Amino acid sequence: MTQEEAFKRFKEDNIKFIQLQFTDLYGVVKSLTIPLEHFPDSLKFGTWFDGSSIEGFCRIAESDMYLKPDLNTYNVIPWLNSPDGNTARFICDIFNPDGTPFDGDPRYILKKALAEASAMGYEFKTGPELEFFLFKKNDSKIEPNDVGGYFDLSMDEAYEVRREMTIALEKFGIDVEASHHEVAVGQHEIDFKYDEALKTADNAITFRFVLKAIAAKYGLHATFMPKPIQGINGSGMHVHQSLFRLDNGENAFYDPAHPYNLSTVALSYIAGQLQHIKAMSAILSPTVNSYKRLTPGYEAPVYISWAKNNRSALIRIPRFAKGNTKATRAELRSPDPACNIYLTFAVMLKAGLSGVKSAAVPPQPVEEDLYHLDNAGLSAKQIETLPGSLWEAIKEMEKDPLIIEALGEHTYQRYLEAKNAEWDEYRLQVTPWEIEKYLAIY
Repeated sequence: MTQEEAFKRFKEDNIKFIQLQFTDLYGVVKSLTIPLEHFPDSLKFGTWFDGSSIEGFCRIAESDMYLKPDLNTYNVIPWLNSPDGNTARFICDIFNPDGTPFDGDPRYILKKALAEASAMGYEFKTGPELEFFLFKKNDSKIEPNDVGGYFDLSMDEAYEVRREMTIALEKFGIDVEASHHEVAVGQHEIDFKYDEALKTADNAITFRFVLKAIAAKYGLHATFMPKPIQGINGSGMHVHQSLFRLDNGENAFYDPAHPYNLSTVALSYIAGQLQHIKAMSAILSPTVNSYKRLTPGYEAPVYISWAKNNRSALIRIPRFAKGNTKATRAELRSPDPACNIYLTFAVMLKAGLSGVKSAAVPPQPVEEDLYHLDNAGLSAKQIETLPGSLWEAIKEMEKDPLIIEALGEHTYQRYLEAKNAEWDEYRLQVTPWEIEKYLAIY
């Protein structure tokens, strides 16, 4: 979209205010709103803000930064419509006072990884599946909005909520492909179209704040917390991914001669991700709570392996319709929807490209149900597991130079500081479980 086209849209859509959006270190959407008449200056000079107030950005002495809107991310925010004038939003890039991109901008970090792929002749495409829970607003307890199960209809009380969510997402230009009730009570999924990774990441960030806003209209709380309720399935964010060749637009993962229809590029990409997955976990599964989802028995992948159809494997090769070669892809199943999606895509791509560059060869695929193997069986197949806690993931991250290369020195250090602080805060808590378990005994 050009500036001229943008102002034409403003007039057609009766825009009065512009909301400028960006994300912090954790992938949480931040925003500031300006009147429409100040938008030309925002395009030309940027809109300045205090970066020291944003998690992971900078110190007080380095606080000045500015936002520049990406015109291609224009949308009207449907629930802020008013006869006095509507509100549009743009996703922004973050710049230093000297005009250089801010190294700690998650969107810029993904752009750098995409530029590396482009230099190698590839376009990175992704399709994340963000699961979420809907809870009734109740300060005293967590109460799911229904008692439905997988693909349930008779006990799915959120059909109307998901319908309105879908309509709102489509107004943001997000092509919704399907929505349904998930496995756990109160758990849901809305899937949108696979696309170029930057656009997909922008859509995923939009997805989260749209769903929270629509849920609130119904007196519900939408959460992407990985494991809000003990004993039932948590929420994952399976990511479908592939590389397409820039020279001819063909899927670089497809090879009809391979039993799984995978090219050597695809196999090396998978090998690269398996090699770095432990260190990537601190980004892909970023919270203390994430590792309460990553346990055997709840369809969450913990075993470092790959397979064609086996859902207990970490990386799965989904089936596709005969002749639809563009659908050849690898599905990474460990990320969860609490992650910073820009950073997640960046480290996933960097790890995969490292495998392509070195012509890495993955281990043999494992098609049996890994959840039924004991430690001896896993050891015999040389299958390792993901980190068991955020602390273990942090330690793996510190050992792998690829992560600092992907994130850059600034974000790498800030991320480690934030996650070490989160772990320390958690480990010092005295929980109700501990009181119940130990108080009367000791």
